[in-house]
Amino acid sequence: MVASERDRFVDLLRSFSLVVVVVWHWVFTILVVSPETVSPSNPIGFTRGLWVATWLLQVMPVFFFVGGYTHFRSFRNYTPGTSRRFLKRRMGRLVAPALGLVAVWLFVGWMLEVTLDPAWVWSAVILVLSPLWFLVVYVVMVLIAPIAIRAHRRWGEIAAVWLLGLAGVLDVLRFSHGQGWAAWVNFLVIWGLAHQLGFFYDRMITAPPRAGWTMFWAGLFALVALTNMGFYPRSLVGVPGERFSNMGPPTLAIVALTILQVGLVLVVRPRVLAWLERGALKQLVVGWINEHAMPLYLLHSTGMAIVVAILFGFGYRPPSEPTLQWWLTRPIWLVGPALATWPLLSLYRITRRSPTPPIPKPAD
Repeated sequence: MVASERDRFVDLLRSFSLVVVVVWHWVFTILVVSPETVSPSNPIGFTRGLWVATWLLQVMPVFFFVGGYTHFRSFRNYTPGTSRRFLKRRMGRLVAPALGLVAVWLFVGWMLEVTLDPAWVWSAVILVLSPLWFLVVYVVMVLIAPIAIRAHRRWGEIAAVWLLGLAGVLDVLRFSHGQGWAAWVNFLVIWGLAHQLGFFYDRMITAPPRAGWTMFWAGLFALVALTNMGFYPRSLVGVPGERFSNMGPPTLAIVALTILQVGLVLVVRPRVLAWLERGALKQLVVGWINEHAMPLYLLHSTGMAIVVAILFGFGYRPPSEPTLQWWLTRPIWLVGPALATWPLLSLYRITRRSPTPPIPKPAD
C-alpha cells in the first residue's frame, strides 16, 4: 500500500468506534438529577448479565489502535521537520476546537448561575464536557508519537511488551501497595500500548490468519480470568457500586480487552472489506462519519444537553433506574440528540472553514 492510499477498513474502524461511543452516551446514560447535582449512571449495574455488552462496546482500545496506525503512516519518511508539522497540524485539529467548546460551556454555566442560580449547574457543565477526558489522553499520544515511533523502529515488539509488563507492575503498585499515582500513570501506559500496537498494523494484516486468532483467544482467556478472580469488575465501563472502574483509570482488564479487540479486527477484516465493496452507500456513510469525526465527538454531549433542557422545560424528569419506561424511551434518546447535534455540526463546519487554497497549475 502506497503512502497516499487510505485503508478503508481503518476508516470503518474509526467510524464504528466513534458511533458506538456516541450512541452509548445518548442511549445508555441514566441521568440522576437532584436539586444539588446532575450525575450519570448506566443500566449495567441494574441489569444482570449486561456487563457482557461492554466487552464489545467498550471500543476505546480500537480507537487508540487506529490512532497509532494513522500516526505511524504520517512518519513514514520521518524527519524533524515532519515531526513539527505533524504536531502543529494535529494540535490545531484537536486542541483549538476543544478549548473553544470548554469556553462556550463555561460561559453557559456562568449565565445559568447568574440568572437562575441552580446548585446543579457546574455538575451539569462537567458532565457535558466529561467526554473530553479521551481527547486529553489522545493529545498526549500525539505529543509522544515521535518518541514512540522511534522506540518502535529501534526495539519493535519489545517496546509493546515493555508497556504490557509495565501496566501489570503499575496495577500491583496501585492495588497491593496503595500507590495511587500508579493508577494515573496507567492512563498513559495502557492507552500507549493500544497506540503502539497500531504501528504493527501493516505487518499484522499480511500475517497468516492465525495471528489474529492468537491475539483474540489470548485476550479473551486473559479477560475471562481477570474478571472472574473476584477482584477486577466484569464490566469494562464504570458501574455505580463497584469498588473501582476498569476504565477510570484503566487496568489490566483493558489490556486484555485491547489484545482481544485487535485480534478480532484482524480476523474480520477480509469479510468486512468484501462487505464494503458491495455498496457505495456504505462507503459514503463511513466517509461522512470520518469527515465529521472530531465535531461529532466534541458536540454529541451538547446535543444531548439541548434535548434534556427542552424536556426539563416541559417538566419531564427521567427515571433514575432502568425501568420499563426508561427502556421504552431509548429510541427517543437516539433520535432526539442526533437531531439536536446535526445543526451544531453545520455550525462547527462554518466556524472551522478555511479559505480555499489556490488550484495549482499543471506542470509543464
